[in-house]
Amino acid sequence: MKKTWKTLLVLALVLCLLLAGCGPKEAATTPSTEPTDAPSEQPSEAPSQAPEGAEIALAVLSGPTGVGAAKLLHDSDAGESVNHYNYTICADNQQVMAGLTSGEFDIAAIATNVAATLYNKSEGGVEIAALNTLGVLYILGPADQPVQYLGDLRGKTLYATGQGANPQYVLDYLLRENGVDPVGDVNVVWGTPDEVNVAMLQGEADYCMLPVPAATALEAKSEGKIKSYISLSEEWDALKNGSQLTMGCVVVRTQFAQENPQAVESFLEEYRASIAYMSDPASLTVSGELNAGELVAAYGIAPSAAIATKAIPQCNLVCVTGEEMRATVQGYYSVLAEADPTSIGGAIPDDAFYFLGA
Repeated sequence: MKKTWKTLLVLALVLCLLLAGCGPKEAATTPSTEPTDAPSEQPSEAPSQAPEGAEIALAVLSGPTGVGAAKLLHDSDAGESVNHYNYTICADNQQVMAGLTSGEFDIAAIATNVAATLYNKSEGGVEIAALNTLGVLYILGPADQPVQYLGDLRGKTLYATGQGANPQYVLDYLLRENGVDPVGDVNVVWGTPDEVNVAMLQGEADYCMLPVPAATALEAKSEGKIKSYISLSEEWDALKNGSQLTMGCVVVRTQFAQENPQAVESFLEEYRASIAYMSDPASLTVSGELNAGELVAAYGIAPSAAIATKAIPQCNLVCVTGEEMRATVQGYYSVLAEADPTSIGGAIPDDAFYFLGA
């Protein structure tokens, strides 16, 4: 009997231990009364908004290549642009090239031939995203000594700006096509716009080649003594070589474009709108700071609002992107490559040069 009670006691203890050991497993497998995968009763998050803009270091050349960006710079300062632009107004292409090479600038307006040269020298370090200006060069001379043709420059001294960039290569090409040796037949003196202005106003130069708005400013300062005679854009078109004179463009650092494709797309949208505003004749009649001439002067792109107002219609502002951009500028590069391969860094850029969209 004692043995039976002992046996029952041991069995009872074992049963208790077994029940205690099974407890956690049962709790783990018993369905919870709290929903797990069901939607929360808390309000869902609001639909995602459009991506915020980026901080972009933008370089703009003074002169015609920078004119189209004036409204964009104003909108950025006013907080009305998608991207925010930390901009620098540069005096020449060399400053822009240095900034792009060092990474100081993300996007920049620059001469088209310089863009190709930088692409070749940097082994693909930049991409071209838009064309922004067509031909803007003019030959000026004394009001009492007109010239009608480029051949009329034979034997004369011509002061000019743009050595090593589009202006030099365009001038050399057009002179040769008109039977004039740019080295032996014309004494070309290269200088800054200010140096050319001084030489012309003091009578040290017979004629000059300048882009607008520098050409416009010179005419105004001369008080009728100096006139604009020859448009190099018209001379280019007269050759019917199947290309278009495309002097200015916008490039983006390749690394920046790869890491921020949407920011580049947003820039192009805002830049297109800016150019549309700046090239609209109505913008020249707006009162106040949004007057196109006032904008250009305010950002140091032209010497004064009065000069800018006269020059803007001659700046041939455009915003050509995508496949149209590639087709347009490749024709121009082909002409330059045939005339002087060094003008574009030795070779026409390959397809990787073109930013065709995100």
